[in-house]
Parts: sequence; structure tokens; C-alpha cells
Amino acid sequence: MEKENNRAMKQASLLIIFLFVWVTATQAQNERKFIRQGNKYFDEATKDKSRIDTVQFNKAEIEYRKALDKKPDDPKWDFNLADALYKQMKFEQSAEKFKDISDKTSNKMEKSRALHNLGNSLLMNKKLDESIAAYKEALRNNPEDLDTKYNLLYAMNMKKKQQDQKKKDDQKKDKNKDKNKDQKKDKDKNKDQKDKDQQKQNQDQKQDQKQQPQQSKISKQNAEQMLQALENSEKKTQEKVKKIQALKAQSKNVEKDW
Repeated sequence: MEKENNRAMKQASLLIIFLFVWVTATQAQNERKFIRQGNKYFDEATKDKSRIDTVQFNKAEIEYRKALDKKPDDPKWDFNLADALYKQMKFEQSAEKFKDISDKTSNKMEKSRALHNLGNSLLMNKKLDESIAAYKEALRNNPEDLDTKYNLLYAMNMKKKQQDQKKKDDQKKDKNKDKNKDQKKDKDKNKDQKDKDQQKQNQDQKQDQKQQPQQSKISKQNAEQMLQALENSEKKTQEKVKKIQALKAQSKNVEKDW
């Protein structure tokens, strides 16, 4: 009876081991199925070099994520996912993924490759300083990588152009600032002159206003004197006329008597 129990337990153990192996193999097959399907979509997206097929790259991303849900720590599948994100121009996400891969791996070639792609993601996102640092770190792990050297020089050249442009903009800004200062000085000078002219004009007007009553008064006196003189002259003239008329009358009377 005891032997039969032992035999049954061994069979049960073997069955559990078989089931575990079968489940593990099935899961592995499912994971590889997702990877194969993701790779298929990725290859289809890269056939036409004249355009970026974001639809196929997005399908590849979905399949890679399904595989990583089953096996989260697989660096190759992580790399595939990061590539699919980069191809969709999701540079922020791809940079995070490549950075995570480079931090996790101890293999220098894998680290260099991840850092190279990290530099590309940062460069496409116009983060020049960060991309230059990533390329330099990639070369520390693989000094003979010509692609990384080329990309590093390209990023440094872009950085230099950016600095030169900034310098030109600053000089132009300073020149405009000085020009505005000169214009302000001229404007202030003109304003001061206008203020002086206006002040002088106001003073002249006040002076005219003070003199105006005196001129009016003198004119009134002159007018009265002139009227009085005219009246006197008219009286004298009338008296003369009367005398002349009287003399004429007398002259006529004398002639008649004759």
C-alpha cells in the first residue's frame, strides 16, 4: 500500500513538472508569436523608404508591448519597442526607453547601441546638449563606432550654429537697443525744445495780454480827442459858412438897391 502511495506521488510530481514545462513553453511560444508579428509589421513599415508608415510601426509597438507584458525584462524586445517608438517620432518615449536599456545592461556593445539611439532621440527632440553627452558616453563604451562619431560631430556642429545665431541675435538686439536709446534722446531733446518754445509762446501771450488793455485805453483817449477836435473844427467851419452866407446876402441886397 505504501509503495502504491509513493508511486502515485511520483506520478503526481511528474505531472506537475510536465504541466509547468508545458505552460512555460506555451507562454514562450505566445511571447515569440507577438515578437514575430511585431517584427512583421516593422519590416512592412520599412519597405517604402520614401515615407514613414506610422500605422505599421504602431501595430509593431502594440505586439512588442504584448510580448513584454509576458516577459518584462527581455532587453531585445525592449529595444524593438524603443525602435518602434522612435520610428513613430515619439522621441520623448523612445529616449526614456533607450535610457532605461542602457542603464540596465552591462554589455558594452549593447550599452553603446542604446546610448547611440538615445542620442538620436534627443537630437530629433532638439536637445543638443543631452544628445552630445549621450553620443560621448556611447563612444566611451565603443570608441570605434563611426556612426556615433559622425552623429556626435553633426550634433556639435548644430550646437555651434545655434550659438553663432544666438550671438548674432544678441548683437542685433544690442544694436536695436542703442538705436532706441538714441531715438529716445532725440525725442526727449525735441520735446525739451518744444516745451521751451511753448513756454516762450505762453510768456509772449501773457505779455500781449498785459499790454492789450493799455493799448485799448490809449486808443479810447485818442479817439475822444480826435472826436473833440473834429467837433471843434466842424463848429468853426459852420461859423465860417454862416459868415460867408451873411456877407453874400448883404452883397445881393446892395446890388438890388442899385
